[in-house]
Amino acid sequence: MRTLLVSALVTASLAVGGCGLRPLYANGSKGAVAQVLADVDVAPIEGHSGWLVRNALRDRLEATQGGAGAGQRLRLDVRLEDAITGFGVRADDAVTRERRTLRARYQLVNAATGEVLLDATAAQDAGIDVVGSEYATIAAESTALERLASGVADQIVARLAVYANRGGGRSAATPAGQ
Repeated sequence: MRTLLVSALVTASLAVGGCGLRPLYANGSKGAVAQVLADVDVAPIEGHSGWLVRNALRDRLEATQGGAGAGQRLRLDVRLEDAITGFGVRADDAVTRERRTLRARYQLVNAATGEVLLDATAAQDAGIDVVGSEYATIAAESTALERLASGVADQIVARLAVYANRGGGRSAATPAGQ
């Protein structure tokens, strides 16, 4: 029985190995994805939510940029839509629950030519309990915004990595195998 289990596991691992899956960040900082991400500079984003998203994006991209903090060849333009919607209304018309939604439309632009290489969106939402204390509700809304900014930044960087992995964003001087 044990031999059968071991041989089944070996067979399964060989099948998975041959399926064509490969790591997104293969070859570390010398890989194609890291090199494209290192070329990305995040343009300023309007508002407090924009400041949070830009900082989150720069934190994630800075690791590929060797601590330099800004790429040269590509620019990431982001427009945000931040909304709080009340629902969960009591009989006295008081809101008991809110949903905060942060949506981002972003474009990866070749800084030299202005050509849009990638145009996509990312969104996250969070539920907020509205309590008797106005301070507590405002603090919950602020905390939710910080989490949403982080989540949207994660989505954007992941999408940029997939785009780079599929061959997008490389300059003519960068060979496809690099």
